[in-house]
Amino acid sequence: MASTETTEVRKTGGAEDLAGLEAGLDALDAVQSHRTPVREVLLKKVLPPLTAVALVLAVWQVLVWAEVTDPSKLPSPSAVWDSLSEMWMQGTLIEVVWTSVSRGLLGFLLALAIGTPLGLLVARVPFVRAAIGPILSGLQSLPSVAWVPPAVIWLGLNNSMMYAVILLGAVPSIANGLVSGVDQVPPLFLRAGRTLGATGLRGTWHIVMPAALPGYVAGLKQGWAFSWRSLMAAEIIASSPDLGLGLGQLLENGRNNFDMAGVFLAIFLILIVGIAIDLLIFSPLERWILRSRGLLVKS
Repeated sequence: MASTETTEVRKTGGAEDLAGLEAGLDALDAVQSHRTPVREVLLKKVLPPLTAVALVLAVWQVLVWAEVTDPSKLPSPSAVWDSLSEMWMQGTLIEVVWTSVSRGLLGFLLALAIGTPLGLLVARVPFVRAAIGPILSGLQSLPSVAWVPPAVIWLGLNNSMMYAVILLGAVPSIANGLVSGVDQVPPLFLRAGRTLGATGLRGTWHIVMPAALPGYVAGLKQGWAFSWRSLMAAEIIASSPDLGLGLGQLLENGRNNFDMAGVFLAIFLILIVGIAIDLLIFSPLERWILRSRGLLVKS
């Protein structure tokens, strides 16, 4: 009788343990998607960068008041603001920013269209990897500014030259990022895909690309950084009325005219565009990837 009761207790305890384990697994699988309170967003995401900006401006203004250098070399924040206001009143600010942003985005999309299939080819074909894999790594480490002189000679002072410099700077980063992502795909995924009939292009689309997505997005983010830096180098070095006025040319014009307020303004605009692209495109994309894999608790 006692052994029967003991057996029943063990069965009951085992069932409870199993139920608890299933509940725990269900809790892990259930991603919390409740909306974060506005106050928490302001305190954790908005206030820190605003505080950092305010601190930088305060230190900058203190250095100006202390006259650590000639005012022509270190303009005050108010002088940079006056330059910004002047461009806004003249109606040239949006035009200058859009000239560079449109070139950068279009060049990045072209690099994306070329770098993605190239990365897949290098990752999946051993002969291609052995042939051009080291070349892609070498091109990624080559400064983009090195491509500006030959691009000007080959294509002239036009937008085609700008896009060529962007492609040569961004394609290797995108391709190498995808190669790195594919290399990290577990072999079990590929075997399971082949068992289910996902081979060739179907396997690449349904198995390889989703599994390699984190590395691929990291390569895209780096590719955009290379695109933006390549474009700025091209705009600074190559100037022509036919090219229009972009941020790089605005920076160079400030240097030629000894206008340090204009130079600082161009630098800040270049920085702001880079931050905005990251916040508007890449950060939401990274959060979506983490959320889809159950790695992001709060949305």
